[in-house]
Amino acid sequence: MTENPAGAAGIFNRVADTYDAVGVEWFGPIARGLISRLDPQPGEVALDIGCGRGAALLPLATAVGPAGRALGFDLAPRMVAATAADLSGLPQAEVRIADAQDPGLDAATFDVIASSLVLFFLSDPAAAMKKWADLLATGGRLGIATFAGRDPRWIELDQLFTPFLPPGMKDARTSGQAGPFASDQGVAALFTDAGLTQVRTESATVKAVLADPEHWLRFSRSHGQRAMWEAVPVEQHPDIESAASEMLEGFREPDGSIVFWQDVRYTFGRRA
Repeated sequence: MTENPAGAAGIFNRVADTYDAVGVEWFGPIARGLISRLDPQPGEVALDIGCGRGAALLPLATAVGPAGRALGFDLAPRMVAATAADLSGLPQAEVRIADAQDPGLDAATFDVIASSLVLFFLSDPAAAMKKWADLLATGGRLGIATFAGRDPRWIELDQLFTPFLPPGMKDARTSGQAGPFASDQGVAALFTDAGLTQVRTESATVKAVLADPEHWLRFSRSHGQRAMWEAVPVEQHPDIESAASEMLEGFREPDGSIVFWQDVRYTFGRRA
């Protein structure tokens, strides 16, 4: 497998050490919301597609227990290595390198499939969803988390990067502006087109709580938004940092914190 340094695997390799580790409760609550709604049972065989640092894989493996099995995979080798080390005490958990666009796993294998904040990164989400659906055993269920509406102040902040972004750059938080991720119905159609039934959508709102502008600077470089920073010439980073800090100062809450909200869409379906 050849890694494209500018692609998703390259970006997530470079953030593996800081991903979900800068003091912002973000990926964990989103993933736990997905797993709790999927309701995995002891003894089931489960899959986490695009497992990252294990935000969904850990609760998934815990739920299926020693009698079950929980496989997680990711395309970024450093993410996989770190997550495998974190979950080494759970014998039912396995982590490996694989591509969410084409997992290369046996069909009709899994009772439960989860994927949190992954599908919108893929070049062909519809084709990927059909491959994911084929991995379900009869009656198996699949659930994903994607972003929906978000804090307009967050959109304003991200616009600082817009002049530097190449055409077609996929930013996970803005990908919902067009295509299937623009609506609940669009995401649901990906499920039904893949042959899944009993498709339903649930919603939740999460908040990113930041201590100060410096905290945002660290957070924004610790996950997929790192790609936006890397699109800006290094010599212009101080200008972006200064403009962002000034903007963030104006967003402070009465207690001094900075809080952004994000709507999360959970979509579910079953294999008949």
